[in-house]
Amino acid sequence: METQVEKVYVAVGNDVRDGYKTLAWALRRWTFQPFTIVLLHVTYNISTDFVYTPFGKLPASAVSEEKLEILKKYEQEKTEKLLSKYIAFCGKVKAEILKVEKYDQPIHKLIVDLMSGLEIGKLVMGITFMKSSSWRSKSAISGAFYVHQYKPDFSELYIICGGKLVVLNGNINEGLMEDDGGGIMIAKIKEKPSIKSLLGRIFCERRKCSSLPSTNQDSVKDRWDNNVEELENYFQELLSLNLDEESDMLQANPMESETPESINSNMNDEEKMEAVQCKIDEAHEAILLKKKEAKADVERHAKAKSAIGLCNAKAEELETQIKEEVTQRLEIKNVLDIEKEKLFEVKREVEESKNRLNSLKELQVELSNKLQKSSQARANAVAQLEMAAVTRAKMVMEIEELRRQRDVFQRRIGFCREKDALRMVARSNELRCGYREYIAEDVRLATDDFSERLRLKVSGDWSNVYRGRINHSTVAIKMLNSVNGMSQEDFQAKVRILNDLRHPHLVALMGFCSELTCIIYEYMHNGSLRDILFTPQRNCRKINRNQVLCWYDRIRIACEVCSGLSYLHSAKPRPIVHGHLTTSNILLDRDLVAKVSGFGLRQHHDHYDIRLDIRAFGVLLMHMLTGRNWAGLIEDAIVEDQAALIKVLDEKAGKWPSDLAVELAKISMKCMSVCRGANPDLQITTVMEELHELKKKADELRARGGFEVVSNENVNSEDSNEAPSVFLCPIFQEVMKNPHVAADGFSYELEAIEEWLKMGHDTSPMTNLCLKHKFLTPNHTLRSLIHEWQNKGENLPC
Repeated sequence: METQVEKVYVAVGNDVRDGYKTLAWALRRWTFQPFTIVLLHVTYNISTDFVYTPFGKLPASAVSEEKLEILKKYEQEKTEKLLSKYIAFCGKVKAEILKVEKYDQPIHKLIVDLMSGLEIGKLVMGITFMKSSSWRSKSAISGAFYVHQYKPDFSELYIICGGKLVVLNGNINEGLMEDDGGGIMIAKIKEKPSIKSLLGRIFCERRKCSSLPSTNQDSVKDRWDNNVEELENYFQELLSLNLDEESDMLQANPMESETPESINSNMNDEEKMEAVQCKIDEAHEAILLKKKEAKADVERHAKAKSAIGLCNAKAEELETQIKEEVTQRLEIKNVLDIEKEKLFEVKREVEESKNRLNSLKELQVELSNKLQKSSQARANAVAQLEMAAVTRAKMVMEIEELRRQRDVFQRRIGFCREKDALRMVARSNELRCGYREYIAEDVRLATDDFSERLRLKVSGDWSNVYRGRINHSTVAIKMLNSVNGMSQEDFQAKVRILNDLRHPHLVALMGFCSELTCIIYEYMHNGSLRDILFTPQRNCRKINRNQVLCWYDRIRIACEVCSGLSYLHSAKPRPIVHGHLTTSNILLDRDLVAKVSGFGLRQHHDHYDIRLDIRAFGVLLMHMLTGRNWAGLIEDAIVEDQAALIKVLDEKAGKWPSDLAVELAKISMKCMSVCRGANPDLQITTVMEELHELKKKADELRARGGFEVVSNENVNSEDSNEAPSVFLCPIFQEVMKNPHVAADGFSYELEAIEEWLKMGHDTSPMTNLCLKHKFLTPNHTLRSLIHEWQNKGENLPC
């Protein structure tokens, strides 16, 4: 099984020597077990507000963009070189790099967050690592103490100073440096005040002054120009120095430092001498290093003093130039005022000359206009003559086209008269015979072989009812579900029952087909009551999309439905129960006359089933009152409170008379309570009498004109909602969008007649006579009339 390699995180800073000592301690500490080193290095972001330079923390506006980019690039290159040195120092031990970017968060808090977030088990950190370049005064020892105090419990923290392990005591500003061997105290580490940069903002480009040439200042200017290159070199040298990191002074108190008495007594004299000699060598090296640093500081101080002197001289020179420039500007302003006065006089003379010139131009323009008008009049006369000739030619062509269309319409009018006569004869035969049986071929031909485009929707869902044309009349063909296993004897019995049920407010039976087990009813052009009440302005039905029902029409429809239902309940020898009386089964014809559908196909005969019909009728009344698809939710208290009832009435019905609305609501509640035992003996005839009395009151009120009524006269007129028959496609039975004239003289929807011809038909869909040709001609006149009718319908109020 492979041994798990442990990760040791080593925090290294910009001090290479201290970083080497920290890494050396870590390599010695875990040299006898497999481990990898993760170098943790914190980089500092150069923000848009402040920038850290060798001169200290400066505003970003004080440093040019070019120098800011140089600082960024310099910091990146310095960091990469530093990390490459650390990786090379690790030798054969695998080393990784983890860079962490620091913003405004203190370094000690950042280290604690990293130990928790990365779940660092072992962290080795040099004491100088805590001295960040954030230019804050938090000491290294206090920062290390903070990390030691708030580190996670699973983490081990090792503080290294000069290659030795430091054990922090209770004092936040002190720590004990111990030897790696037996934990012997070597020295105490104390905090020293941090050293800030002594360099000022020499090259801050805060203002720009333009200098005026002067003969007596050439010597000063030459002196400055000669030293500019030297100052730039000095500035680049400062950038290359590692001045932005403060080093902690490790002060070993002579009284607290290692003494012969503090050396382990177990060591012999030779070992003691060797240990003392090592300490002396390290002290000599430290002294030499400090001497070099002191010498470098003296040289930098001298260069900085020289640079400050040059800058002061330049500042004095610029102040002198500014004073001279102010004096010269005042003199120039006086001269400019004099020149402005002269210029004003010249402008006045120029204006007078312009006025005289404009007078001459106006005279010239007037003469040019007269000449242009005479030329334009002549050109207009010629153009009018040409237009008259073109108009005459167009009128001749239009007259010929109108003559041809007149002949077509005359033929169509004659055919329509003949078709109406045949329809009247067919209807009279149907009334005498009651109904007739059709063969399957007749039904398939009427429905275009049960085309999906002729399939009707009920409440938005596809049904088993198809629209078709039989004997020049539009009918509704309902396909019965063969899954129910209805025998032919039962089907014939149902058909005979439906044929016997003839009432003005019951959908009439037109015929049937035993082969396909389907029943043919009269077609109701305005759809169901549900479509108008619950889905106003429907796009799927173009003929009644603007249809609305006023309160008076709703009372009338209630009486009509009650009349049809009363006829069913009075059937002999047993009453016929509808069983599913809903708004979907109340259909409206062209004149909005209500007829009940979906009856006679169920076996319901007992008294309780009759009460179900009465309750369903009460729900239907509530739907017409509220215009909402919920029933029986109006409590008795609301019926008594007229103000509460008015709030739930359908606003599309207009302003309801409050007394009639309350009376209709009471009838509805009475019908809905018949199954709860409140009115067990209620009969539909009683309800019909009450509704007739209510309708009489509504007729009187409407005759007086006392209440607002939403009129459907415009909606039902031929010019608005009800499409004229000439606008309907004989095949689709819908308003045509692109009418075309066929060889039989009739206009069809282009899509419909093309589909008819593609199916192999060579006869007329209307006359069933053979077509002389299959060419189709656009009927522009009819299309313009349809567009005009549609525009009028869109402008009508809903």
